[in-house]
Amino acid sequence: MAEQTEQVPRSGTAKRGALLGAVFLMATSAIGPGFITQTTQFTVQLGAAFAFAILLSILIDIAVQLNVWRVIGVSGMRAQDLGNKVLPGLGYVMAALVLFGGLVFNIGNVAGTSLGLDALVGLDAKIGGTVSALIAIGIFLSKRAGVAMDRIVVVLGVVMIGLTLYVAVVSGPPVGNAMRQMVWPDTIDFLAITTLIGGTVGGYITYAGAHRLVDAGITGPEQVKSVSNSSVLSLLVTGVMRLVLFLAVLGVVAGGVALSGANPTADAFQHAAGEIGLRMFGFILWAASITSVVGAAYTSVSFLVTFSPKLERSRNWLVVAFVAVSAAVFLLLDQAPTTLLVLAGALNGLILPVGFGVLLWVALRRRDLLGGYRYPRWLLLIGVVAWLLTLYLGVNSVSGIVALWQ
Repeated sequence: MAEQTEQVPRSGTAKRGALLGAVFLMATSAIGPGFITQTTQFTVQLGAAFAFAILLSILIDIAVQLNVWRVIGVSGMRAQDLGNKVLPGLGYVMAALVLFGGLVFNIGNVAGTSLGLDALVGLDAKIGGTVSALIAIGIFLSKRAGVAMDRIVVVLGVVMIGLTLYVAVVSGPPVGNAMRQMVWPDTIDFLAITTLIGGTVGGYITYAGAHRLVDAGITGPEQVKSVSNSSVLSLLVTGVMRLVLFLAVLGVVAGGVALSGANPTADAFQHAAGEIGLRMFGFILWAASITSVVGAAYTSVSFLVTFSPKLERSRNWLVVAFVAVSAAVFLLLDQAPTTLLVLAGALNGLILPVGFGVLLWVALRRRDLLGGYRYPRWLLLIGVVAWLLTLYLGVNSVSGIVALWQ
């Protein structure tokens, strides 16, 4: 069974490995099956003008993550523990929301692995989902689960970006037009922008990398530079993947191809690179999905284990159970859990302003939780502006929840 706790990285190499693992854990948690489908749909709708939405969403995401990673990193406490310090019981509410949203999304992530293996090697959906879940479970049953997870998400993340970049090159997108519209768009779609933000830093994704650093022992005011650089790098990795996927699809759409409504991304990759493009898409979707399975399980359980020493000692078993339950529900369902996914997405929209607001309050009023660290005013200011936007996302989420029951 994997070790339950980790030691503070003593060597520079170990520290760099943990930092890189945190970067890619957050990035690959964001890059899931929904990320791929969403990017394709907006590219078809907006064309080159979607580049502006990508740029603006990355800037806002960085404002959110800089604050989240800074507060958690300096305090050395996970988000739910800070919540309970601010208002007793608030941390339990945050944990419940993250656990439910993470579990439901993980069902979708397992479904994504099955679709990826189907496109890659023609494997039956149920078998593909089961095999992928067993691989994820194997990671957490390894003797050094943390190190194994760090290495796997980095390798798969790099391969995903590399393969997508290849398809982006062969599809021949109008790069000049995309670059122009990145700063001077023909159309501005605020729905696209807010959707991208919610999908990149909503729910458990917000805390994935920061909680990983707490587990690795990279915390305290002396680690501010490393933590801040890692938070920005995680969003840049996500942004690069979003950008190259956008260019890959744009090249096909700009060429006048009408993509299939059933699986437009697979259709785009096949048009761009033939049969090999379809297989590449299968691997990219599988890699995006299985790293999201790992990220969702790890981060969701990290919201639970600090409430009891017994839970902390059973951490890896809880992660294994989380993945197993996700896979079991996927196998029992005859179709994609659409309503549950919409509900989880709406809840994630609520989690973001609540959890983010708690961390900003700590930065503003609870310096004692930061060891007396003087929080930068400029960082707090951009955090508040970003938080106001997350409130707007939260309002939209409430209307989405209400619509589900009408």
